[in-house]
Amino acid sequence: MELQVTFPSGTTKYMAIYEHIKQLILQQQLKAHSRMPSKRELANQLNVSVFTVQEAYAQLLSEGYLYSTERQGYFIGEIEVPFQEKAALQKEELLPTIKEESLNFRNGQVDPTEFPYKIWNRLYQNFLAPAHIANGAWQGEPELRNEIANYLRRSRGLHCHAKQIYVFSGTQQQLSCLCQFLIPSKVGIEEPGFIRANAVFHQLNIPVLPLRLDSEGCTVPKQPVTLLYTTPAHQYPLGTIMSINRRLELLTWAKASSSYVVEDDYDSEFRYRGASIPTLAHLDSLNQVIYFGTFSKTLLPSIRISYLVLPLSLVKEYEAFNALQKSTVSKIDQLVVAEFIKTGRYEKHIAKMRTLYRSKRKCLIEAIDEFLGEDFSVRGDEAGLHIIVQLPAFLTEREAIARAHSLGIAVDAVSHMYQETKSTDRVIIGYGALSVGEIRKGIQSLASVWKSP
Repeated sequence: MELQVTFPSGTTKYMAIYEHIKQLILQQQLKAHSRMPSKRELANQLNVSVFTVQEAYAQLLSEGYLYSTERQGYFIGEIEVPFQEKAALQKEELLPTIKEESLNFRNGQVDPTEFPYKIWNRLYQNFLAPAHIANGAWQGEPELRNEIANYLRRSRGLHCHAKQIYVFSGTQQQLSCLCQFLIPSKVGIEEPGFIRANAVFHQLNIPVLPLRLDSEGCTVPKQPVTLLYTTPAHQYPLGTIMSINRRLELLTWAKASSSYVVEDDYDSEFRYRGASIPTLAHLDSLNQVIYFGTFSKTLLPSIRISYLVLPLSLVKEYEAFNALQKSTVSKIDQLVVAEFIKTGRYEKHIAKMRTLYRSKRKCLIEAIDEFLGEDFSVRGDEAGLHIIVQLPAFLTEREAIARAHSLGIAVDAVSHMYQETKSTDRVIIGYGALSVGEIRKGIQSLASVWKSP
């Protein structure tokens, strides 16, 4: 038997021999019990060392492709091949990179240029030390939980103990964990609402009741639900700020029905008109409200740190439920964020970004008024990093997005956030990532394709 083996660069010779023989066996080109060349014979044929062939044969023997008989040599194993194995990929298939639009008006983006990278790197280097290499507690690092409690008291008027705070790697993860703990029979969610929260409920097979919105925010459920998910500070996606009357109505309902309200305090740090509105959790003294917070907008989305605050009545059971869990958040990142808050840098950074985003918001609204005109109205602009644009009758959401895409401009749809009757006449425009100049340029470009039928 004579074998011809090629030796591609980047592959050891013994692995090339092993792979070639294996494929011949799987493709049934070498029959069972056929005798293989001796190690010396094959080494001479391929101009390699006997040791190289020996390594290849040893691997084939260990996997059962060959068997050996004392003083007789090596033979092809009897292998049932239930399928015709395709030849190994000649070239690794790489995932395609995500194409960036030239102007990104998508929701959920932050300004990447104003983050205090030098300070962050210095803090990171301080904590990147042997003392911090061990796994942290699943609940989150005590230093961070203490600082979050202090921050919530100062900024949101929310008084809680650090032991009520649990650190996660994103809203969806903590919502999933909470649902597995509470096992709600049905969940109420705003209509339209946060699509990623809705995805969690569907993944866990939890029935969902869409709750319509009015001018005061999420309406009170008229059917029994054991958990309600709401974004009262800046309703996602429409931007409504829940009135104090509606907040009190929801809390009265929750207490009367022994239900829990998940308050996702979405975009609360970036409010541009009036004073900060008290949280549901503050009004409720954390009895029926479970508070969700995140650092994705105030720091960077890629840091992936969020947290929830539980009522004291649930803490003991929640600890027992998660006793075997491990933290999914980098310990070092948690310590850096804790120090960033402790030294006052976090609140200074928020104040700086609030001023910056306020100027971007002003620029966006003025550009819409100047370039798009009265046919395009704006809503939900009192807080957050995005607005809703109401489209004229001659332009649908789908057409608006397609025309924007043709210019390399990305905007977001509203329709897929509905579960029932879908809106087709609105789009989301986010302004966090773009400069003032880019915002004006982008809206002017959109006007060239949006203003005519």
